[in-house]
Amino acid sequence: MEKMQVKILSFLMVFGLGFYSHSFLFKESTKSNSTAPANPVQLPEENLKLGAFSISLSVKDLESSRVFYEKLGFEQLGGETSKDYLIMKNENCLIGLFQGMFEGNILTFNPGWDENAQNIDEFHDVREIQKHLKSENLDLTSEADENTSGPASLMLYDPDGNLILIDQHR
Repeated sequence: MEKMQVKILSFLMVFGLGFYSHSFLFKESTKSNSTAPANPVQLPEENLKLGAFSISLSVKDLESSRVFYEKLGFEQLGGETSKDYLIMKNENCLIGLFQGMFEGNILTFNPGWDENAQNIDEFHDVREIQKHLKSENLDLTSEADENTSGPASLMLYDPDGNLILIDQHR
């Protein structure tokens, strides 16, 4: 289990770096009123704001997966084949292709970001989401430190064994 956590944490860093570098490289061309500070909002009872969604696929052959998803209309948004991962995008759909980094697939949510890794004004902080999930008696496999602010993440499994990562980068 410890090896799995190390692989997942490595994945998080690589995936976050890919999103961050894209955001940094293109922020001038997409600049708008994004100078507003992070503005976490109070959790409503009925709906969590989980942010951008992507699925991270553990692939056997990165190049054949890239070609396949390009045929479905996806374009490379980030990543590098030399680093064994690519981030592919089709409209607001994101798919991370990862070769040899982890087992299984991961559903990822990024509070505070849209699908272009751009900051959104209102979002639920991962620590508030965590409190809500705990109040719903969900078992978390990793948790955010509730005494901090800013970037943090948590992980849990759904009833079918799919790993869910809620990864806040700001």
